[in-house]
Parts: sequence; structure tokens; C-alpha cells
Amino acid sequence: MSRGAARGAERGRAAPAVPLPAGGAGPGRAGPRRWSGPMERPKMAELESLETAAEHERILREIESTDTACIGPTLRSVYDGEEHGRFMEKLEARIRNHDREIEKMCNFHYQGFVDSITELLKVRGEAQKLKNQVTDTNRKLQNEGKELILAMEELKQCRLQQRNISATVDKLTLCLPVLEMYSKLREQMKSKRHYPALKTLEHLEHTFLPQVSHYRFCKVMVDNIPRLREEIKELSMSDLKDFLESIRKHSDKIGETAMKQDCRYNHWKIIARIFFSLLLSPDVQAQQQRNLDNIVSQQPRISGGKKSKKEFSASSELEVKNTSPMSEQDSGILDVEDEDEEEEVPGAQDLVDFSPVYRCLHIYSVLGARETFESYYRKQRRKQARLVLQPPSNMHETLDGYRKYFNQIVGFFVVEDHILHTTQGLVNRAYIDELWEMALSKTIAALRTHSSYCSDPSLVLDLKNLIVLFADTLQGYGFPVNQLFDMLLEIQDQYSETLLKKWAGVFRNILDSDNYSPIPVSNEEVYKKIVGQFPFQDAELEKQPFPKKFPFSEFVPKVYSQIKEFIYACLKFSEDLHLSSTEVDDMIRKSTNLLLTRTLSNCLQNVIKRKNVGLTELVQIIINTTHLEKSCKFLEEFITNITNVLPETVHTTKLYGTTTFKDARHAAEEEIYTNLNQKIDQFLQLADYDWMALEPGSRASDYLVDLIGFLRSTFAVFTHLPGEVDVHSTMSGKVAQTACMSACKHLSTSLLQLLLEAEVRQLTLGALHQFNLDVEECEQFARSGPVPGFQGDTLQLAFIDLRQLLDLFIQWDWSTYLADYGQPTCKYLRVNPTTALILLEKMRDTSRKNNVFAQFRKNERDKQKLIDTVAKQLRGLINSHHS
Repeated sequence: MSRGAARGAERGRAAPAVPLPAGGAGPGRAGPRRWSGPMERPKMAELESLETAAEHERILREIESTDTACIGPTLRSVYDGEEHGRFMEKLEARIRNHDREIEKMCNFHYQGFVDSITELLKVRGEAQKLKNQVTDTNRKLQNEGKELILAMEELKQCRLQQRNISATVDKLTLCLPVLEMYSKLREQMKSKRHYPALKTLEHLEHTFLPQVSHYRFCKVMVDNIPRLREEIKELSMSDLKDFLESIRKHSDKIGETAMKQDCRYNHWKIIARIFFSLLLSPDVQAQQQRNLDNIVSQQPRISGGKKSKKEFSASSELEVKNTSPMSEQDSGILDVEDEDEEEEVPGAQDLVDFSPVYRCLHIYSVLGARETFESYYRKQRRKQARLVLQPPSNMHETLDGYRKYFNQIVGFFVVEDHILHTTQGLVNRAYIDELWEMALSKTIAALRTHSSYCSDPSLVLDLKNLIVLFADTLQGYGFPVNQLFDMLLEIQDQYSETLLKKWAGVFRNILDSDNYSPIPVSNEEVYKKIVGQFPFQDAELEKQPFPKKFPFSEFVPKVYSQIKEFIYACLKFSEDLHLSSTEVDDMIRKSTNLLLTRTLSNCLQNVIKRKNVGLTELVQIIINTTHLEKSCKFLEEFITNITNVLPETVHTTKLYGTTTFKDARHAAEEEIYTNLNQKIDQFLQLADYDWMALEPGSRASDYLVDLIGFLRSTFAVFTHLPGEVDVHSTMSGKVAQTACMSACKHLSTSLLQLLLEAEVRQLTLGALHQFNLDVEECEQFARSGPVPGFQGDTLQLAFIDLRQLLDLFIQWDWSTYLADYGQPTCKYLRVNPTTALILLEKMRDTSRKNNVFAQFRKNERDKQKLIDTVAKQLRGLINSHHS
């Protein structure tokens, strides 16, 4: 039996029986039982059998043609079916069929197979020999090539290392610049060179990293680039914040430096002008002044560094050399001054390092955030401006408070001006103008508020000079400062008020310390000194030998000198205000008028109205005011000389000193009259008449004698006054006469009131005779001429009312009075019927009381009837007068 038949039989036996699934159908059972009719069952069974056979045939073909590893799905389909027994029959039939074919094929080739096995056995022996030979040859070759293999391995290793080294060098050549740039970046950031660091970072990102982007460390660098940019941005912003904080703290130093430069600039300009005015003629002065102004205007301002003192002097010297024969000598004077040359003050750019601003600006520009940076910078500077413009609460107490305030403002705008001119658009002119408008309004408001607290004119004047320096400094940087100069005119009014208050105290001290007596002069030196202080000329006084006296007291030259000092003080304020001569003249004249009409006038009035002032002091005040009135024209000339504005110029204000001193003199005169009348009243209070006396005394009353003695001594003082009749101050002419007449009239009126007062209810003829003696004493005083200048009996007319009234009663001349009443030639023209009636009633009541039994005497009865008749007629006159 052939090997193929044996394998076929063995395969047939080895084929396992396929188990049927539980409940599966047996052979011939194709599925669930179907109910059909008796005719259709055989036909349907036949169709199902054919389909199953065809499906089994297909599965067998797949098993034969499919790889063993992929036979699982095919077998699965068999298990999924229901005809397992029939399939197994088909499978066994197919195996038997193949076994038969194998057996046939083996039987046909068996002899060839046997021959091939025999030859193969022979070949196996030869192959073994060949194998042994090859093995020996290989062993020998291996032994011989072992050293070569080792050398080749070494060569291979060297070539590999060489290739690796070359590749490493190439890669390092690409990586080293990256690492160097990164190291350089770190070094720049460490040294705070942020802008170069940003440039290095940009170069690293766009040039070097793309060449080695596949390395891991490069990827780390690439990932770090945004963080590094942000770090540079934050560091530069931190530097900017430090810069802003620094300039906020040091803005006062910057402003102080700028204002010091401007002060020195103006100082040398003034020196040059004085130099020209001393050396040159007026025409040449004007030409040289124009040249000087051109030189000055061409000099760079503080930001660029002003001309040093030496350069300025050299320029001035050069301009003078060709016009003045004294140029060599005077240039030597300038050289001497140059030896004491001060060190030049540094400019703002020398005090402040602006590099943080520039760096931060460049960095933000490169990063595309320039607008953010500009907005931040302007916002922060606005905040700082508001802080700078907030004045300290005690700024008005000292000049240093104002100076520090101005220094901070100037420092702020010096920095902004420098930023404006050294950066492209970080700040613009509109932004600067907006800040300046805000600063100007706040500064002016602060100055108005704090300057109003200043009561010291020296402080106000220093403040004015500081404001002028402040304005000139900022004007040099192109800022408009007209409002500041307008405000200075407001401060000028306040300065005038403080001056007036100060001079009020000065005048009070002068008037209080004066002895109100003529100034004695013992020698020529003292005389010239006083004449130098006060414009006084008197030929007669000059001819008199020493010692002699000026007619006025010491307060005249002192007051005159203080008025001139006041004018100088007003002139100081007008300096550097860019005012015309006419405006300066008008300002000085208005202030001087206030000094004369208000301050000095009030001081004089207060002195005149004082309770303890005597007649001698009042007389001296009249003399003093007379001489001060005469000096007003010299004050006019003094103002004209310092302002160069003629009094005849249109709209020139006139001084009101004449009116002031006239008013003071008139007040003194009225006070003299009032004091005299008060003294007279005091004497009259001592009067003690016995109105019921039957007989008069032998002489005038004691109080009246004392009163007349006082009046005589008083009017004797008036002879010391100047005697020109044509001058308003002539006491012996007009004032003395008026005072004497006023005193006599007041005395006459007061005596008459003594007779008529209600307390005197009864009056005797004896008392009337005593009263007549007193009136005669007064008339004797009037006739004696206590004050020269009265014509005839003018002074006696003051007592004419009393005289006619007393004569009427003493002479009992009622018939004449009643007959001639109302006629111009009436003897008793000054007797008023009412007055006569009152006095008559008092005498009638006395007659009725003292002569109770007189009515039984015929003469007394007649007299009583006459009194009643006269009284009746007097009433008739009074009634007719009223009607």
C-alpha cells in the first residue's frame, strides 16, 4: 500500500465525528417542521435537499482552497447550519475520493521514487565530505582573518567617531551662535540694557533659532521668547517708574537750577545796560542796546546752556570797542570782574538722565505698544502735575515756601520741554499747552489765595521778584506768561495796601515821638543836613546867626523823607513788569495819593483829635502842615525825575498832597477853636453868681479874671506862627483872629445863657450890675487887642448883644427901645424881645417876692405897673414878629 493511501486512510480515521447540537435535526431534517398539504410535501423536501447539497459542496471547496489559518469562518458556517450529519457524510466521501487519487499517483511513480532515494543516499556521503572540507577551510580562514577583523572593527569605530565628531562640529557651529546670542541677551538684561536686549532677542528669534529649530533647547528658547519680551517690557516700565519718581522728587532742584540760570542771565543783561548808560551817548546807547538785545535773543535758553559770564562780558566788550574811547580801560574792569567768575550752572539735561524714557519709548515702539506707553506717560505726568500744583498750606509764611513751589513747577515743565524736543511724539505741543493752562490757572489761584495773607511788604516785594523770575524762566521755554504779569498788577494793589499799613505805623511813630517844637540848629552841618532832607528855603533864616530854629518840628523832614521812601518802595515793585513809563508814573502817583489822602491824613487827624493835645501842639501842627503843603511841588518833581513823565502829559495823575495838608490844617484850626471853647466852658462852670444880691461887688468875678488871663496867655502863643497874610496858615492874620473872635463870641453867648437859663428864676438889679462888671472886663479884653489885625472895635462886637441888653435894663430905657424897635438906627437893635421878656419876668418875680408891702407905696406900684406894661408890649412885639 502506497504512502499516499496510508496517509489518506489515516486522515480518514483521524477525522473526528462532528457532534450534533442539542436538539439539532437529524439527517434529512432541514429546519422546523412546516405544515403543508399532502401534495406539496415531497416536492418541498426535494428542493430543500438540493439546496443543502449545493451549500455543502461550496463549503468543501472553500475548505480545500482556503488556508488553514483562515478556515474558522467556513467551519463556523457549518456549525451555524442544521445538516451536520449530511455534511459529515459529504466530507468523508470527499476524503475517500482524494485518498484514491493519491494512491493512484503513488503507484505510478514508485520506482522513480526508489531510485531517487538511492541517489540521495550517495549524495549524502559526498555532501558530508564537502561539509567537512568547508568547515576546515572556514576555520583556517577565520583564524587567519581574526586580526584583520579586529583592525577593521577599529577602523569602523574610528570612522564612526570621525563621522559623529564632524556632525557634532557642524551642529555646534549652528548652535553656538544661538547660545552666544542667548547669553548676550541674559547679560544685557542683567545690566539693564533693555533696548539692546530686545534687539538681540529679535535677532535671535528671526535669524538664529530657525536654523536649529529641531533641537529641544531651541524649542525651550522659542517658548521663552514671549516671556522674555514681557520681562523686558516690565523691566523697562520699572525703570520708567523709577525715573518718574526721581524727577518728581528732584523737580525742585531742576527748577532751582533753571531759575538760577535765568537770574544770572538777567543779571548780566542789567550790568551790560548799566555799562552802556555810563559810557555812551543817548544815540549810541540806543544802538548798542539794540545790538545787546540781538545778542541776548540769539543765546540758547536753559536747555542748551546759557552764555557764561565771561562770554557775555566779552560780547559786551566787543560791541563797545569801536564806539568808546574808554573801551580799553573799561574792558579791564570787566576782566577784573571776570576773575571772580562763578562756575556755570548746569542745564536740566545735565541734572537728569533721560535714558530710561528713551529706552522705554523705543522698547514699546518695537513691541508695537507705543500708544500704550504714551498714554501711560502722559497720565502719570498729569498726576504729578496736580501734585506739584498743590501748594503747601503754610506757603505764605516764608519766601522759601513760594520758592520751592515755583521751583517744582519750573522743574516739571523744563523736563516736559526737554522731552518734547528730544522725542518724536511722546508729548506734543497741544499736550504741553493743556498742562500749562491747568498749571497757570492753579498757580494764579494759589498765589491769589496765599498772597492775600501776606502783611509784610518786603515779603510781597520778594514774592513779586520771585514771580517775575518764575515767569521769565518759563517764558524762555516758550510758555505764555501774560496772565502772571496781569496777576502781578493785582498783587501790586495788595503791595500798596501793605505799604500803606506799614507807613501808617511809621507815621504814627514819627508823630508820637515828635516834641512839636521848632527844630533848634546849632551849626552849619546840622542846618545843611535838615535842608538836604527837606526842601526849605528862607533867606532871613539863613542870615540869622547860630544857634537858630527852623519854624517846623522834626516830623516835617521825617515825614517828607518817608514819603520819598514810599515812592521808592512803589518803584521797586514796578521793576521788571514790562510797564511803560506812563504806567509806572500813574501807579506811583495813585499809591502816593492814597498815602497822602488816607494814611497820612488819618494819622494827622488822629493826632489832632487826641484828648491830651494842647494848643501849642496844634499850632505847631498848623505850621508843619503849611510847610509840607509847600513841599508837594517838590514831590511832583521827584516823581517826574524817576519816571521821566512830565506832569503836563495827558492823563497824568496829580498829587493830592495840597488838599491833604489843607484839610489837616483846617482840622487843627477847628480843634483850636473847639479847645478854646471847651476851656471857656470849664471856667464858666466855676461861675457862682448871687442872683438875689441887692448890691454889686467892687470888681469883676474871680473866675472871669482867670479866664481873661488864660485867653491872653493863649493868644500870646499865636505870635510864633508865620505872619504872611496871603498864606492860609497865617495864625496872626487869619487863624489867630478867627480863634480870638470865636472865643469872644462863645464867651458872650455863654454869659447870655447864664442869664437866661431856667435855673435862674429870679434876678435882682444888683446881680445885674455885678454881671455888667464881668461883661465890661470882657470888653476891656477885646479893646486891648489880644491878637493884632482887627480893625477898630471889631472884636468888641462879639459882646454887643450883651452890652445892649444890659444897658437896656440898667438904664431902664424901655421907651426908647419900644419906640425905635425895628428901625435900623435903633439904639438897642441887637436886643431880642423874647430875651428881654424872659429877663424882665425874672426881675418882676423878684420885685413881687421881696416887696410884699411895696404895693402900699405909690412909687413901687408905678414901677410894677410899668413892668407889666413893658411886658405886655414885649409880648405884642413877639406876637407881631411871629405873625
